[in-house]
Amino acid sequence: MRLLQPGDPVASLEDLYAVDGAVLRAGFVHTVDGAIAVDGSSEGLSSAADKQVFRALRAVCDGVLVGAGTVRAEDYGTVLLSPSGTAWRAARGLPRPPLVIVSRSLDLDPDARLFTGDTRPLVLTCAAATVPAGLADVADLVVAGQESVDLLAGIAALRARGLRHLLCEGGPALLTDLLRLGAVDELCLTSEPLLVGDAPRLVGGLDEPVRLAAVHLLDGGDGRVLGRYRVLADPPM
Repeated sequence: MRLLQPGDPVASLEDLYAVDGAVLRAGFVHTVDGAIAVDGSSEGLSSAADKQVFRALRAVCDGVLVGAGTVRAEDYGTVLLSPSGTAWRAARGLPRPPLVIVSRSLDLDPDARLFTGDTRPLVLTCAAATVPAGLADVADLVVAGQESVDLLAGIAALRARGLRHLLCEGGPALLTDLLRLGAVDELCLTSEPLLVGDAPRLVGGLDEPVRLAAVHLLDGGDGRVLGRYRVLADPPM
């Protein structure tokens, strides 16, 4: 891959995407008409270039934030890293980033494969949720909010645990909620040269437009563009 903006060579994707401080970043693949899934899954949209960036984003984060619906639909397991990502973290003394599942209903199977790996997941939920038998044995529960999940309080609680750099991988409802709250700092989007038509979209209804500024653009080949965008807090003057 090569950088389109700025025009510098890419030596390490992990170094390119590494950031300091408390950051919430979202990483998605979408078609040029905004669809994020084919036949109910994002796997049909992902290319070799997208997978490279997907793994680099995981390698440099402290935790992977995913809605429970996406976890079920995509059959999530332990957060896997590429060899280069594993080496990048090992050189910095960092453990494998945990999965953080956002769930109001706690409709989660404690026997699912995502709870069988060597890194214990966290489940971000609310006080009103009924905890299924066995779930607390395989995951750490983080309670934020009473009747529904208070995402801002949940993010603060995760950061208090040391998960300062969070990567949101889905789904669109969670991303939309985070954007409405002004909680997203960056969007990393792979644009696939494909039209799907009737399919879930990247973002639902927003209260107002969210302005972005390009940090860099990568040429992924075959018309594929992988962009990293900073969310602007205020419209540019």
